[in-house]
Amino acid sequence: MRFCLSFIVFSLSFSPAAAQTPVYLDETKPLEQRVEDALSRMTLDEKLRVIHAQSKFSAAGVPRLGIPDLWTDDGPHGVRPDVLWDEWEQAGQTNDSCVAFPALTCLAATWNPQMARLYGESLGEEALYRGKNVILGPGVNILRTPLGGRNFEYMGEDPYLASRMVVPYVQGLQSRGVAACVKHYALNNDEEYRHQVNVKVSLRALHEIYLPAFRAAVEEGKAWSLMGAYNLYQNQHNCHNNILLNQILKHDWQFDGVVISDWGGCHDTDEAVRNGLDLEMGSWTNGLSQGASNAYDSYYLALPYKRGILSGRYSTKELDEKVRRVLRLHFRTTMNRQRPYGSLCSDAHYEAAQQIAQEGIVLLKNDGGLLPLSNGGRILVVGENAIKMMTVGGGSSSLKAQREVLPLDAVRSCFGQAQVDYARGYVGDTVQSYNGVTVGRSLYDLRSADELRREAVEKARQADVVIVFGGLNKSDHQDAEGHDRQQYGLPYGQDQLIEALVEANPRLVYVNISGNPVAMPWLSRVPAVVQAWFIGSQSGNAIASVLSGVVNPSGKLPFTWYASLEQCGAHALGTYPGTWRPDHQIIDEEYLEDIFVGYRWTDLPQKTRKKLYSRSSLPSSLSSSLSSPLFPFGFGLSYTTFQLSNLRADKKTITPDERLTITVDVTNTGNRAGAEVVQLYISDVKSSVVRPVKELKGFSKVFLQPGQTKSVSLVIDRSSLSFYNEQSQQWTAEPGAFTAIVSTSSVPQNQQYNFILQ
Repeated sequence: MRFCLSFIVFSLSFSPAAAQTPVYLDETKPLEQRVEDALSRMTLDEKLRVIHAQSKFSAAGVPRLGIPDLWTDDGPHGVRPDVLWDEWEQAGQTNDSCVAFPALTCLAATWNPQMARLYGESLGEEALYRGKNVILGPGVNILRTPLGGRNFEYMGEDPYLASRMVVPYVQGLQSRGVAACVKHYALNNDEEYRHQVNVKVSLRALHEIYLPAFRAAVEEGKAWSLMGAYNLYQNQHNCHNNILLNQILKHDWQFDGVVISDWGGCHDTDEAVRNGLDLEMGSWTNGLSQGASNAYDSYYLALPYKRGILSGRYSTKELDEKVRRVLRLHFRTTMNRQRPYGSLCSDAHYEAAQQIAQEGIVLLKNDGGLLPLSNGGRILVVGENAIKMMTVGGGSSSLKAQREVLPLDAVRSCFGQAQVDYARGYVGDTVQSYNGVTVGRSLYDLRSADELRREAVEKARQADVVIVFGGLNKSDHQDAEGHDRQQYGLPYGQDQLIEALVEANPRLVYVNISGNPVAMPWLSRVPAVVQAWFIGSQSGNAIASVLSGVVNPSGKLPFTWYASLEQCGAHALGTYPGTWRPDHQIIDEEYLEDIFVGYRWTDLPQKTRKKLYSRSSLPSSLSSSLSSPLFPFGFGLSYTTFQLSNLRADKKTITPDERLTITVDVTNTGNRAGAEVVQLYISDVKSSVVRPVKELKGFSKVFLQPGQTKSVSLVIDRSSLSFYNEQSQQWTAEPGAFTAIVSTSSVPQNQQYNFILQ
């Protein structure tokens, strides 16, 4: 008994509870104090281990200090299934399925920041349940050319729209204690040879077009991490680029989070140490050659960095700064005891996915009111995209969805199994697997293109209406990571199929599934066109709800839909995809179109265009590209009609420090409830520099019952009127006359208000 008592006394006197609690564990202490306390306790080896990967998707913690490993996961459309420790193949788990949310082009097409917040919150809850600390997304690179293979992961061509949509996404995700990793910073507009493209762009275009969404994510969204891009800028790889990371991101924008390399985006220890990279992931190198397995200790920021410190080549100043940033990320995620509980594949998440999809679907054409379809008729569904799962493939955004409702199944459920027939029409890509995830029904079909087309045409003649599900898919050289598209037209002979079908039955609805615009040479003969995107788990249900009229479409295009590639500045000027240097190591791609991307280019008058681009080497397509696009930026129809009226403002003259409130009345003049997007564009009447004819500077989505009128107010401030001055390297708002244009697309509808900036 005496032995037991003495043992108890000894244990109490040396209990850990009696020792002083480290500050870094005390969540009541200021964040920076906790960071410094943890940093002061770390050895050199512990500091180095937290700034590079230890597996394909994780970085080590500090077990001695109770700091857990940091787990990242691909997004931005869902939580990617787990892979093996040192392989890209799936781990074969049965509990890592997810809800697949719509691609970000669809989210942008909602023109509704509330949908972005819902998206982020729902994705964050799924990530929490799966034990992920960082979601690698969202992506906010600008759609410069419709051939970009990864455009479907981004938010369109306009920096203002992308800025307003990325902030609530980041805030929603991080409200669940999961870090957003905004990507790919920056100028990541090519997939083909993406490691070798050196972008040459003016400072003005960089700041006005390609950086605003990243800046908004950092300054307003308070993003906790950001991913560097594969490409180069000013001859430096962007994962360790002094201008982009040290000067702009960390100095000018005061970013206090972690810069994470894209997987394999780090190329040099010296540049990684000095030029702003904080966490190196996926380099898959032994420091000398590609292809070493489990080579994480040989990463550029691992043993080579340690040897440089011990030899005196590097001080520990840069190392400590990197570790501080990683520790902040830990305290915001892995060490955050206030994080809520997550949930996976919940009813609420499926509802969110469907709501976002329905709001993002865009009705592009509806001649004769063919849509919505009524019950009772015979419907023929045609096309591979009606039966092909789109949640797998396409690169790092490929998912293992718990379920994906296919369009054919949803149409049959909506209109009745007996009323809906199906014809394949064409065979495209029959692969239904990616990195070990295999899904869907078999798509193999050995019939010839003529046989498939003939069957579809014969059935079309017997139908009351034909719905063609076509477009692109997630295969290489379509909407997919790693390669750009090789043509603007539809693949797999779809144009010939559509021409034959509409001749057989003029009551044809074309549903385009893609993340990019495509050529539509048959558009004048097809009465109804719907843009349905890649919209995830609930894709079929969302599309059927719009086709049937259960949901009134309200999406608007987040990019200009060109009739041909020559209408796009990058192609009209012949600058895409750039020029190989003599040593064939680097491609220089000059963004000659400068700030004139998308509708900014198509708006340019011929006189201005010739003045700006008068070089004799320019292609003859420059003048021919002046024709109108198929559909303008911001365009989208509804099953009801709207009218804008009574445009007014609270003042006629403002100073640079004042704000101008523009108000317009919106009336639903039809017989269905619906939503309209009021868009505000600003035109600088006279400027010392050439400016776009107009630029989007505000928008608001308003829901109205039939006959209802609401007043919508949009605010203009100094930033709405400014351009980036390359001489002063500052944003400048010049005094003078401006015009506010209020419309429902980028094509003005004569609702204008003139005002003066003093």
